[in-house]
Amino acid sequence: MRTDLVAALDIGGTKIAGGLVDGRGVILERAQRATPARQDGETVMRAVEEVLGELAASSRWEHVRSVGIGSAGPVDASAGTVSPVNVPGWRDFPLVERVRATTGGLPVELIGDGVAITAAEHWQGAARGHDDALCMVVSTGVGGGLVLDGRLHPGPTGNAGHIGHISVDLDGDPCPCGSRGCVERIASGPNIARRALEQGWRPGPDGDASAAAVAAAARAGDPVATASFRRAARALAAGIAATATLVEIDIAVVGGGVGNAGDILFTPLRESLAEYATLSFVRRLTVVPAQTGTDAGLVGAAAAALLRGPGLVRL
Repeated sequence: MRTDLVAALDIGGTKIAGGLVDGRGVILERAQRATPARQDGETVMRAVEEVLGELAASSRWEHVRSVGIGSAGPVDASAGTVSPVNVPGWRDFPLVERVRATTGGLPVELIGDGVAITAAEHWQGAARGHDDALCMVVSTGVGGGLVLDGRLHPGPTGNAGHIGHISVDLDGDPCPCGSRGCVERIASGPNIARRALEQGWRPGPDGDASAAAVAAAARAGDPVATASFRRAARALAAGIAATATLVEIDIAVVGGGVGNAGDILFTPLRESLAEYATLSFVRRLTVVPAQTGTDAGLVGAAAAALLRGPGLVRL
């Protein structure tokens, strides 16, 4: 792996994080803005430009040779555009072109956020040493990416492994992507919280109605909160089992804010996986928490930039 310094962006429905990252995956500088996800596309782009501007003010910026972007999807790496389901103002938005212009023409590598966490986990985390893996980010949305035969496999447009939009409930709720009963519609943080509220769970005195608050209530024994997490776990298990059946992965790595719920998520997830992954060649599939934490998106985006070129090579 080359040792050039790269600028990395991790763009999601909640935050836009940026960093300057070296060839070892060490983040040397950081910047962050909240994602104005419900505003128009240019407002969202201004937030990206502010993050890049803050990074460019660093004395280290002169050593930056390229930019890596991990974005909520779907993305189209071949066209350089993004259409995040949870950022309605961006539809076929020319993010690569705009970032290239903002950074004075630096080369830009775009991947989906699920592929970014996969790159990070295969490079430095729980999937290290595994030749066939699915890595997932379960947060505001649900994304994923694949390692096959020891190589990151983003696919032609950068969306391979996008498990969040596998349908696991044929008669389920409509998903903003246009389908129905998607993993994301059941297992993302906002949908875990939505389900709990619909079933009668109520936030505490602080009014926190996030998935983290639902997880805390589940740990305290609240049956409605527990049921919402168990339903999310079943959806994730169904999607993971389907993926394993198709491509014979031997490990699934789960990160993101919902993954931080710990046993509240992983215990029912492993129980449900045993029900869905029943064929002989998938029974040894393991599910583990991600290890690269909140920096996975940045580290993975940096890996994409460090390994620029068709068909990202072995990490």
